[in-house]
Amino acid sequence: MSESLGFLLADSARLLRREFDARARAIGVTRPQWRVLIVLKRGEGINQGELADRLEVEAITVGRMVDRLQEAGLVERQADPADRRAWRLFLTPRSRALMEELGPVSDRMIADMLEGFTPIEREAFANYLERVRANLLRQTEQDVVNG
Repeated sequence: MSESLGFLLADSARLLRREFDARARAIGVTRPQWRVLIVLKRGEGINQGELADRLEVEAITVGRMVDRLQEAGLVERQADPADRRAWRLFLTPRSRALMEELGPVSDRMIADMLEGFTPIEREAFANYLERVRANLLRQTEQDVVNG
């Protein structure tokens, strides 16, 4: 059971990523770029190091992603008044408009994914996934504490 459950979770996540990639690409953004924009929407003004931590990627990777997003007019770097070497990251009006366009795409994809689920099943499913995530986060935190 555990092997098939793990496979189902991983394979479902893979298929979800692939489907989102296809739908987002039609609008002109990649899933990694979308993730950056979502993180910035939730915490505008963070620096690249904080962004890398939140995305769980290397700082050099984030730097390249931000470079491309800035070239596309989706992200703006502003000098950090407290640190001359650092830049704060902000969304642009263009990226806000793009995110407004992607919101319904994401909503439609989730609706397609949960087709045939009753509202009660959808809520239960979300609750189960929240519990799975909480259990995994707790285990990760325990592993860090236990070194």
